Amino acid sequence: MIPVNVKVLDRPGPPDGPLEVKGVTAEKCYLHWNHPSHDGGASISHYIIEKRETSRLSWTVVEPKIQAISYKITKLLPGNEYIFRVTAVNKYGVGEPLESEPVIARNPFTTPSAPSTPEASAITRDSIVLTWERPEDNGGAEIDGYILEKRDKDGIRWSKCNKKRLNDLRFRCTGLTEGHSYEFRVSAENAAGVGKPSAPTEYIKAFDAIYPPGPPNNPKVTDHSSTTVSLSWSRPIYDGGAQISGYIVEMKEAADDEWITSTPYTGVQTTHYTVKKLKENAEYNFRICAVNCEGVGEHVDLPGSVIAAEKLEAPEIELDADLRKMVNVRATATLRLFVTIRGKPEPEVKWSKADGTLNERAQIEVTSSYTMLVIENVDRFDTGKYVLTLENLSGSKSAFINVRVLDSPSAPTNLEVKDVKRNSVSLSWEPPIIDGGAKISHYIVEKREQKRMAFTSVCTNCVRNSFIISDLQEGGRYYFRVLAVNELGVGLPASTDQVKVSEAPLPPGKVVLVDVTRHSVTLSWEKPDYDGGSKISNYIVEMQPKGDEKWTVCSEVKALEATIDGLTTGEEYAFRVIAVNDKGKSDSKPLATPVVVKDITAEPTINMLFDTYSVKAGDDLKIDVPFKGRPQPEVSWKKDGQVLKQTTRVNVLTSKTSSKILIKDAAKEDVGKYEITLTNSVGTKTAEISVIILDKPGPPSNIKVDEVSADFISLSWDSPTYDGGCQINNYVVEKRDTTTTTWQIVSATVARTSIKVSRLTQGIEYQFRIAAENRYGKSHAIDSAPVVAQYPFDTGPVTVKDDVDPPTIILEDKFRQLVVIKAGDIIKIDAEVTGRPIPVVTWSKDGKEIESKARCEITSTNFTTTLIVRDAIRRDSGQYTNLVSYRLLRLIIFNIVINEEEIQTTE
Repeated sequence: MIPVNVKVLDRPGPPDGPLEVKGVTAEKCYLHWNHPSHDGGASISHYIIEKRETSRLSWTVVEPKIQAISYKITKLLPGNEYIFRVTAVNKYGVGEPLESEPVIARNPFTTPSAPSTPEASAITRDSIVLTWERPEDNGGAEIDGYILEKRDKDGIRWSKCNKKRLNDLRFRCTGLTEGHSYEFRVSAENAAGVGKPSAPTEYIKAFDAIYPPGPPNNPKVTDHSSTTVSLSWSRPIYDGGAQISGYIVEMKEAADDEWITSTPYTGVQTTHYTVKKLKENAEYNFRICAVNCEGVGEHVDLPGSVIAAEKLEAPEIELDADLRKMVNVRATATLRLFVTIRGKPEPEVKWSKADGTLNERAQIEVTSSYTMLVIENVDRFDTGKYVLTLENLSGSKSAFINVRVLDSPSAPTNLEVKDVKRNSVSLSWEPPIIDGGAKISHYIVEKREQKRMAFTSVCTNCVRNSFIISDLQEGGRYYFRVLAVNELGVGLPASTDQVKVSEAPLPPGKVVLVDVTRHSVTLSWEKPDYDGGSKISNYIVEMQPKGDEKWTVCSEVKALEATIDGLTTGEEYAFRVIAVNDKGKSDSKPLATPVVVKDITAEPTINMLFDTYSVKAGDDLKIDVPFKGRPQPEVSWKKDGQVLKQTTRVNVLTSKTSSKILIKDAAKEDVGKYEITLTNSVGTKTAEISVIILDKPGPPSNIKVDEVSADFISLSWDSPTYDGGCQINNYVVEKRDTTTTTWQIVSATVARTSIKVSRLTQGIEYQFRIAAENRYGKSHAIDSAPVVAQYPFDTGPVTVKDDVDPPTIILEDKFRQLVVIKAGDIIKIDAEVTGRPIPVVTWSKDGKEIESKARCEITSTNFTTTLIVRDAIRRDSGQYTNLVSYRLLRLIIFNIVINEEEIQTTE
């Protein structure tokens, strides 16, 4: 057989009986019951108490919500019969009631019998002193007091003589009318009420009769010390018919017979006095008498004797029954803890909180007989154990009071970020220290992005103490908080510090051996494919000597390269690299093969990027030559066969892997052949680099007069020794009459190094000057010797022919390859054109001549031509041809592709 436990979730059963009704009086009673045997599978939240008079059918709610299992019912109607019932409540509903037996609201005792007939004494014109004896039967309850009544002989109504309850058997009735006669009667009162009155006195007339006063009443010791005794008393009931003028206090040592007056002989006005200058530990007797105009009245002895010693009384705390239980108070209400205290000397009072500091809003009131703690507008943090401590010379006493503030919970404790991944965070926490007086039902989990001000809910009904927050933005920064909830509301939040949503990175990429020496190894590696959502902070390089199982950290760097020094020559090492971010370390990435630490020799090698460098005059030039070699090669530079001299403009910078020449403000003198030589113990390597400075050309040279006639002169000259790094486009020839200083241009487009200057005036002396011009400008001019235009003495045969140069087209290198243009961009092709005579330029596409209209624009000068096609579209793709012609033809073809979706090269 297998037992099966079944738990039915339902409303609770009735409380366990019987429902006891105790302490019944005419106005109140006490109910007691037990928790239900069946709670319906859920804890009992509270009970409902109802009452019904047996003469009625309807039930009246006495208390709708009580958590205790006892209750004091008040405001009952005396003599009525009642039935009470109690019902348990859980979260599934209200259970069945438990009823009591019928109970009649009446006292268990009766009113007392009548006291004796009052006796009159000390009669004056407005007062009479009356005395009486206790009743023979107190009715089963203590006598609470007496009611004395009077009736004027001329009247018919009885009126009270005492405004306050009388506890003594003697009373002085005042306020009487002189000459009137009065009768008196007295009644006793207990918890059941006022009993029957006594028989009235005979009529007594109020009139003055002056006598010495009667004895004072109730003498007692209020305090004593080693040298003093403090006494107090009350006025005599009978003042002898005259005003009391003072009181005399007498004393004597217990062993003596002689009384000594302690007060002044005229007495003291007050009803208390402190006798001083007593002997310590001596035993004394005291007596007191009153004085009026007739003299000293009868004295009253202080009962017993008094020893002059310090009065010591250990502190005592009297906690009310309600304070011995849990004190419940709702949030925002006022907490009042009233405690009666005693002690001699008066104890020092201290309130504290066992599990924390006392609220600053707490107000403490202290007297000799009580102390009170008041906290207004309480909240959840005022829940706890309050400790009251009394201390004096006789000792100390402590008591505690448990207070529970019914409020929403405090913040959860120990909120931790347990696990962080690329798009999720795991949180855990513990319940709040203060549950607000009600069970925690669930938790609310919220998040906030760093750039936002407000929190948003992630889960509003979390019943566990942990939660995984997913769908977070990788690399994002978040704040999280958790709030506990009970039936009274949402509590305070517990918050995390800023959390970056990321994880440890992947391992670094391929690890490569860069260099090895006899004491060091240089490694490089690639970045990880994924950084974990957080920036890589550094890399750790670890090494493992052969035969050793332990890996040790040998370097920590931020770069993608590291050199490990201090290695043993000939030893074999394995290496591995680990990436690190703020979330941790990646797995290691090993070097593919172990490394033997030794020197490696290698002949120098030069990795030339270019063998020719050109730069415009005035710009800076940097020539970078990477090289390798082991051991480290020595580097030297030459220019045009001579050792390169470094100046403020020309500098050489050499590192372990390259050598650079830096030339600032390049000029014509920097043109030439530069030679780099690398030398080490293994060999030598040399490389040559040409440097071209793009500038205006130098002037032509050696002007010669080839032929002179009466109206023309033929000239020729040599090309400039320095062409400015590019082709000479033309020469500018000028002339001037030697009788003037004004120069006239003969031709600015001379393509060859000769010209026939015609239209001269016979007999005039001319001088000529010639300048070369390239794309960067015009050179300085060179002047010829003066020459006279005249016929030569011997004229020979003359050959006439055209001065002709073939056409040329100069293009940038990019136009000699396939050109790719993005749709919508501009197609622009520039070309330099030369030839003599000036050639004719035409443009065509796919064999069809292009006209300058709409999106197409063709611009040509004597030396340049430009084709512009705006807003390129797909059909602008094709083969563009530039034709330069006269009798000689020059043809250049361009291939252009337009792609409207993306740029790509096609053939």
